[in-house]
Amino acid sequence: MPATFEGAGAASGLRFGIIRSRFNEDVTKRLLEGALDALRAGGARDESIEVVVVPGAFEIPLVASRLARSRRYDALICLGAVIRGETPHFDYISAEVSRGIARVSYDYGLPVIFGVLTTNTEEQADARSGMGKTNRGYEAAVSAIEMANLVKRLAKLPGRARHSPCKRTR
Repeated sequence: MPATFEGAGAASGLRFGIIRSRFNEDVTKRLLEGALDALRAGGARDESIEVVVVPGAFEIPLVASRLARSRRYDALICLGAVIRGETPHFDYISAEVSRGIARVSYDYGLPVIFGVLTTNTEEQADARSGMGKTNRGYEAAVSAIEMANLVKRLAKLPGRARHSPCKRTR
């Protein structure tokens, strides 16, 4: 049977950064509440959580990069809501935010969790930011706990080099 590694564990002793978009604020505030509920349920203390608010979803990757560079966090959680309108703006913003968040994770070897809603309607955004475990912010925080524990566990495996992300060069 091959060795299997999973990121089970609690949030206690871990540090989390949350980046929340202010645009579509009713939705993103509920996503934040869901994320905080999950982190607290997992054992995280408020002192181990920092929240940064940005104007819109497009600004999330830049701030995520700055927070990742600080090496103060075990995981970052990115929360926003991009709701389709009548112009192609939705497509451009959604694609760049997705790409930017993934890039931060790859560049820094840090779990950077995508909790940005990309929905066709406000009703869909409301349904994904409601109360309880169906809240996408809650789900993102659960993923952050799991991934932070998994990355820590993988870093401690004997005979494995610790990953040190490359510095960007231009």
